[in-house]
Amino acid sequence: MPRVVLSRKDPQPVKITPARIREVAPGSAAAKAGVEAGWELLTVNDQPIPDVLAYRRELQAGTAELRVRAPTGDDTTFAVAWEEPGLEFDDVIFDGIRLCANHCDFCYIHQMPKGMRKSLYIMDDDFRTSFLYGSFVTLTNLREGDVQRILDEHLSPLYVSVHTANEAKRAELMKWWPNKVATEEALSVRNMIERLESIELYTQMVLVPGRNDGDDLDETLDYLASRPNVLAAAAVPVGLTGHRSHLVALEPYTQEQAADVIARVHAFQRRMLAERGTRFVFASDEFYIRAGLPLPADEAYEGYTMLENGVGMVRDFLSTGVPVLPERLERPRHVLIATGRLFAPVLREALRSLEGVEGLHLEVRAITNRTFGEVTTVAGLLAGRDILGGVRPGEADLLLLSPNMFKYGTETMLDDLTRSDLQAELGMRIAVGGTNLAELVDTVLTGEVHDHLPSFGFSTHAIKEAAKQH
Repeated sequence: MPRVVLSRKDPQPVKITPARIREVAPGSAAAKAGVEAGWELLTVNDQPIPDVLAYRRELQAGTAELRVRAPTGDDTTFAVAWEEPGLEFDDVIFDGIRLCANHCDFCYIHQMPKGMRKSLYIMDDDFRTSFLYGSFVTLTNLREGDVQRILDEHLSPLYVSVHTANEAKRAELMKWWPNKVATEEALSVRNMIERLESIELYTQMVLVPGRNDGDDLDETLDYLASRPNVLAAAAVPVGLTGHRSHLVALEPYTQEQAADVIARVHAFQRRMLAERGTRFVFASDEFYIRAGLPLPADEAYEGYTMLENGVGMVRDFLSTGVPVLPERLERPRHVLIATGRLFAPVLREALRSLEGVEGLHLEVRAITNRTFGEVTTVAGLLAGRDILGGVRPGEADLLLLSPNMFKYGTETMLDDLTRSDLQAELGMRIAVGGTNLAELVDTVLTGEVHDHLPSFGFSTHAIKEAAKQH
């Protein structure tokens, strides 16, 4: 929580949020000053420090005076000159993650089931995590000071949820809360994109059938492509769960509707390739799978700039191909791969060549999502209870799960069940199957339990988790 602290140089109270120090580098200026892990950073150059970006900005001035506080309540001040103080922090956002000002018809948090990890219910919309980690933000909660900071510190690129460039339709879809909006200017996505003309932007449209697709999608793409600072756009289908009885009625994309989105995206890509040498807009994998259309080739994703948004994840996974296979296994093995219903057919086809390996009994099983509802088909939203409901104890020698079923850097699933919990309950070895096809095949063939849990350091999810804990 923010505290009021009296600066030694300025007797006026200054609101600061202490940043808890996780680690102090041996031999660093902080270590020499006696600072230890568990202390708190209060100010740098007598300025409150809301986040790691502001911390870095103050250090770049050359000479910096840091004030820290021990758990006893005693303060210590030390100075550095053109050197790293040697501090690592628990979080990168010190003053609390910024919350969303909107009440979108398609908000996923509003349709979350009960009993999930508490951090999953935090409605974040923070431009700082957008810059640091590529999370998408709507910009509607920006204050004038935020806009100036983005421009002054050149926080580029940012990732922006546009949804539609039609201002009236955007207001209808997003339904922002007036008391959470600091300035009316922030409500116009066109105004914000144009004010941030020196900031590179990656954009997304969460498409809702009949609301912001069709001709509206074409018009949105026309506008976005007209802005030099907009580098790319992603088209993503609305994500739905079975917990929407109290919300606006929405339907998932049908095969025909998904095919129409793909057709419009491809038409715009052809135009952009001719005019600018880039496809500019990319449809998420889910659109292709729902439409029953083949995924684009590797080069069509132009470096996978929006991989975390579900754009190209399947192609990237498949790109390594299947390695050379043995004729037989030394010891027969029954391997079960559990995944979401959307990806299961794709994975079965990718692993078809393993059917010829003697001694290998391999099954790809589509797990029904009972936690979020059957309408939810992606692997990343399967909870531990779904795995327990879809796999019988002891039915295989090895159960493989997707890395994106787990919280970053851990073996914890959405409902706080762990890989170890599942292993004990099911009485079989459980491994995380690999971040690409070659790794997955290696695990299937060798039976070795590799550690493929994602560990990307801080992520928006990790920050939300920390915000919940402090």
